[in-house]
Order: sequence, then structure tokens, then C-alpha cells
Amino acid sequence: MPIKPLVTAGIENVLNAFLYRAPALKTARQRLNGKVLRIVLKEFSTPLVLVFSERRLDVLGEWEGEADCSVITHMSVLPKLRDRQQMTALIRSGELEVEGDIQVVQNFVALSDQAEFDPAELLAPYIGDIAAEGISKTLRTGSAFLRKGLLRQQRYAAEVLTEEWRMAPGPLEVAWFAEETAAVERAVDALTKRLEKLEGK
Repeated sequence: MPIKPLVTAGIENVLNAFLYRAPALKTARQRLNGKVLRIVLKEFSTPLVLVFSERRLDVLGEWEGEADCSVITHMSVLPKLRDRQQMTALIRSGELEVEGDIQVVQNFVALSDQAEFDPAELLAPYIGDIAAEGISKTLRTGSAFLRKGLLRQQRYAAEVLTEEWRMAPGPLEVAWFAEETAAVERAVDALTKRLEKLEGK
């Protein structure tokens, strides 16, 4: 069984649950009604095509027609798109390429920015509100704990390499080295000018 239909169906279910369930998002959804957004992730060989309608969002792996807007980016850039202010900076830096009507991707970013991504909403119909909220809170706490632990381990590794094992220079040593090389460069330039002056006599 091909995996692409499973992936597109999973993405479609998640996006429909978050973007099309809340009635408060109706005006933001209407701006995208009838639009087609093609997302090309450089890590994958096939693009994802988002087809917006009044009642739902279809995620397709293949699309014969023209897309209103095409976005070419990396997977790591997608979470940054939730912040509307970063979109222009991402386009300027080359991390995000937009072809076609940029208003479509801006409206999609605005819609996803207004939507609240809470896993408890997906779990609540199956296991109840209290259990879903408990699992969601546990997942948030666990991910924050893991993130904090990872940052701590990175800091420890950096300190071990620079302070204990002396395998890498510390920040002050790098600054001192940069100043010393700049001083040597200035001395060489001065010596070169003096030699040129002496040769000219």
C-alpha cells in the first residue's frame, strides 16, 4: 500500500480538525474559498496541494490543474510561517520562495495563526475532555522538559570542550585571536607601504 495517500489523508484530517471546526474562523476561511495552494518541500519528491472549499480542505498528492500559489521551502521553515511578521524576512533570506498570488499564502498563514492547535480537541471526542486535557498537558510538560534537558546537555558539552578539555577555544580566546590577527594584518600593511616607499626612492 502506498504511503503517500496515508500521509495526505492524515494531514487533511488534522488541518480540517483545526481549521474547519471552529465557526469563529469562517471569515478567514472564506478568503481562501476556491483557492489552490501548492507546497513543495525540498525534503520530499512530491508536492502537497491544498484545495480550499467552503466546508473542507482537501490535501492531494497529485494535481493536474494550475495552483493559485506555489510555495517552495524546507520542512524546518513551516513552523516559522505561523508568525505573519516573519514571512517577509523568510522570503528575503531565500528560505521561502513564493510563485503566483502571494495573497493565498498570506491568507493561509493568517488562518493557521488564528487557529488554536490543541491536541486535546482531537482526543476529546474519543476519550473525554478531562482525559484529553490531562494527556495534552502531560505531552506539553514532557516536551518542555526534553527541550530544556537538550539545551542543558548542549551547554554542558560546549563547556566541556572549551573549559575542561581545551579542544575548542572559548569566546574570549576567539575575540583575542581576532584582535591579534587584525593587528598583524595592520603591521603587514604598514611594512608593505614602507617597502614600497623605499623601492620608490
